Formats: sequence, structure tokens, C-alpha cells
Amino acid sequence: MSKIDIQNLDLFYGPFQALINVNLAIEEKMITALIGPSGCGKSTLLRCLNRMNDLIDGVKITGKVLIDGENIYENGTDLVMLRKKVGMVFQRPNPFPLSIFDNIAYGPRTHGNMNQAELEDIVEKSLRHVELWDILKDKLDYSALNLSLEQQQRLCIARLVAVTPDVMLMDEPCSALDPVATSKIEELMAELKKHYTILIVTHNMQQAARVSDRTGFMLLGKLMEYGETRQVFTTPKEIKTEEYITGRYG
Repeated sequence: MSKIDIQNLDLFYGPFQALINVNLAIEEKMITALIGPSGCGKSTLLRCLNRMNDLIDGVKITGKVLIDGENIYENGTDLVMLRKKVGMVFQRPNPFPLSIFDNIAYGPRTHGNMNQAELEDIVEKSLRHVELWDILKDKLDYSALNLSLEQQQRLCIARLVAVTPDVMLMDEPCSALDPVATSKIEELMAELKKHYTILIVTHNMQQAARVSDRTGFMLLGKLMEYGETRQVFTTPKEIKTEEYITGRYG
């Protein structure tokens, strides 16, 4: 069974249909990339997986999104627990204006863990997970806003790790970073997929080719093609995919 199974998903912003009959099965502990031109529905689809689109007025969604076999659009879904299970990393790092320690402890505290010794253990493990512990272990009381952009993005991933998600959604996670920092985040993603199912939206096709196991190409709200990344980039089945990959538009 797939980790995530999207079935006949339609999404409307008022009268505008942003997603059109999307069907997509996402395997566990792999990196799946969504590519396509601006406005094609990539980020909208990503936000369907933790119901962030619910926060937008006038949105209507039909179809199913099954995670571990359970439809997250059923009435009564616990959205707090869903967003703990399916966490998100945004385009620009968004650390809280708090200390490094409190940034990472924030989630566990929100979910009721107030034990200081346990929080210290969570902070250390989370920072080790993103390879920041050795750098920051003596600076945990420093403001997270003083870190470099790359370190801030790693911290945001560590903040996510601290609440033990199953799925990580990454919406253009390297768009604010320089090439060296981007390379380091990509290396981190390769390590993280040993533990998490990762979906990444990217405009950078080279990045999708480097880091992902499977790639979906979207156009005008439709999932035009989905398959193993090597196949999509070398022998695409759809002419529109080939045209986008070869730079004829987008």
C-alpha cells in the first residue's frame, strides 16, 4: 500500500479550478518531486496533504487523500494531529523569534511535553538529525534569527523532526539559498528520506533530477505525467513533459 494515495482530487478557488482530477500514489521513504511552470498547481497540491488550503476562503475540495489508508478529508479529522504527522518546510526559512532551543522545543511543548530533560534530548536529537548539533550545541540560547539562511532552513527542518512526522512537505525549500547552501540541503534530504516520506515542489528541474526518486509533471492543474525520475527526464511519455523539460516553455 502506498504511503499517500490521492484519488480523483479536484480543488476550486471560487469558480476557478486549480486542481483537475489528480490521481497520485506516493511511496514511503522516497523523495517525490513535483515540477511544472508557475501557477500549475504544484504548491496547491502539496498543501492538500496537510489541509493547509482549508485556511483559504472559498476553497472547495472533492476526492480523497488517503494517508496510511485513512482519508484525511473525512469529517472529524484531527487537523492538529494531521499537521503533526504531515509537516511542512516553506520557501523561505521561518524560524520563530526565539532561541534555537525554544524553536525546536516549541512543537513538543505544544503537544504537551513539558519535561525539561526530555526536551533537551529532543533538541539534541533533532539538531543531530540535520547536522547542526556540533555547530550549535554551545549556542542554544542564541536567537535563531542570527543564523545563516542555510542554518535557518536546517533549523526549520529540525523543528519539524522534533514532532516526529511521517511525511515532510517541502515547498521550494532552496529558493532563498545560494548554490553551496542548496547543495548542503539536498545532501540533507538524501539522509532524511531514510526516515521520512518527502515531497518537494521545485522550479529547479536539475534539483528534481538530483534528489528525487519519482517525479510528477503538472500543467494547468493536471498531473500530466508521473514516474521514476530517470524515466521522466530521459524518456518522457507525454509531449508536454518533453517540451517543458527541454525548455520550450515555462
